[in-house]
Amino acid sequence: MSRIGKRPVEIPAGVVIKVDEDNTVSVKGPKGELQEKISKLVKVELKDSALSVTRSSDDKDARSAHGLSRSLIANMVTGVTDGFVKKLQINGVGYRAEKKGDALVLSLGYSHPVELKDPDGISTETPSPTEILVRGVSKAVVGNYAAIVRSWRPPEPYKGKGIRYENEVIRRKEGKTGKK
Repeated sequence: MSRIGKRPVEIPAGVVIKVDEDNTVSVKGPKGELQEKISKLVKVELKDSALSVTRSSDDKDARSAHGLSRSLIANMVTGVTDGFVKKLQINGVGYRAEKKGDALVLSLGYSHPVELKDPDGISTETPSPTEILVRGVSKAVVGNYAAIVRSWRPPEPYKGKGIRYENEVIRRKEGKTGKK
């Protein structure tokens, strides 16, 4: 039995969950609404203030879908109640970010500034010129947009310049040794 899958998902006050007959789970809360189609190999049941996920059989595909489905539903509940945040840090001389309207403007050493328009359901903030906060309801969309921002200048191992996640550790390389 999946250790993650057998734990029930607690439903906090103010969150409404609806399960359709085609295994589509809709979660509505104070921060927004999310929908996810869950595999047919698992069954989602609503009991009191908890939601449980059970699998139909014990084959490999059903076992795989069991824990995944429970995690997706738990992330949806967390997203509509608290939301998700990814923090990015910019390192490098002259590298900076600023917010202009609903666009994130990055100066990353290119001949032009990079403008990224915030997608639906995502908001970005720049508390300082070297920090970017990506906020949203869906964990997958927040992570994907943070990866897109990071991909404009990923951190390099020699000087550590670039955009990195808050707790990301960059393994530094030594570089060339001079002639003796």
